[in-house]
Amino acid sequence: MSSSMISDHIPDIDLITSCAERQDTVFSRVSPWTKGILLVLIVLLITISSDIRMLAVLYALILAACFLAALPVKKIVAWYTMPVIFVISLVGIMAWTQPGVPVLSIPLPGFALTLTDQGILLVGILLLKALIVVTYSLFFLMTTKYAQFSALISRIFPSPLDQIFLLAYRFLFLTMAMAAAMLKAVRSRGGGVIRSIRMQGHLFGEVFGLVFIRSFEQAERVEKAMTSRGYNGTYTASTTIRKPRPAEYAVMGIAALAVVATFVITPHAGGW
Repeated sequence: MSSSMISDHIPDIDLITSCAERQDTVFSRVSPWTKGILLVLIVLLITISSDIRMLAVLYALILAACFLAALPVKKIVAWYTMPVIFVISLVGIMAWTQPGVPVLSIPLPGFALTLTDQGILLVGILLLKALIVVTYSLFFLMTTKYAQFSALISRIFPSPLDQIFLLAYRFLFLTMAMAAAMLKAVRSRGGGVIRSIRMQGHLFGEVFGLVFIRSFEQAERVEKAMTSRGYNGTYTASTTIRKPRPAEYAVMGIAALAVVATFVITPHAGGW
């Protein structure tokens, strides 16, 4: 467990970066341009389609790529907690309003909540879409060295957006380590024992409030240190990004054709 790891269910950026830097598989040798374009195409594909069979196949392919790349799949699955909670909280109510064959009914005063097969299907489709994007994004980050990733960002985004992204990514390590240290101190004093929702909520609210305040102080110190070393507002990534190979162009072409075909055959683009 790294020093910046707050929970098993929150992505560990130290582990992600370590995997990216130590990767020596066929996926780590794929051009970052290829992986970035495939990410865009995957987002377009899942936005257009709501075919659960196609989504399941796509998710299985991405998960298989994670296995082949020797990534810590168990960790990746544990990191699904946050997107799963987000999706369920977002569509939890919508699922009970979908027409279809009733599966579960809860009688309430004056009305009844009914969960249908279409409601369950809606939750399943949105969960698959979220997990596809999360899994491929982690795959992208864990198979691409930071130097290549930062160079890609500096070529895609105009200034000062590229500077904001690159510096925020670097500063994120400091913030996560600070939060982990504070939570460790809280747990060492008995703060990890659940006494009441109100007490624990107040305690951890103070912890993250303090992290927020100290983050500003740390940012000022980092900015002064960088200025003293010659930083003038431009952080240039000079790493050369390898161009895609012919086989990679073929994969991108097939993915693009799949997006176009899905858009053509889908009656209502965007599905749900």
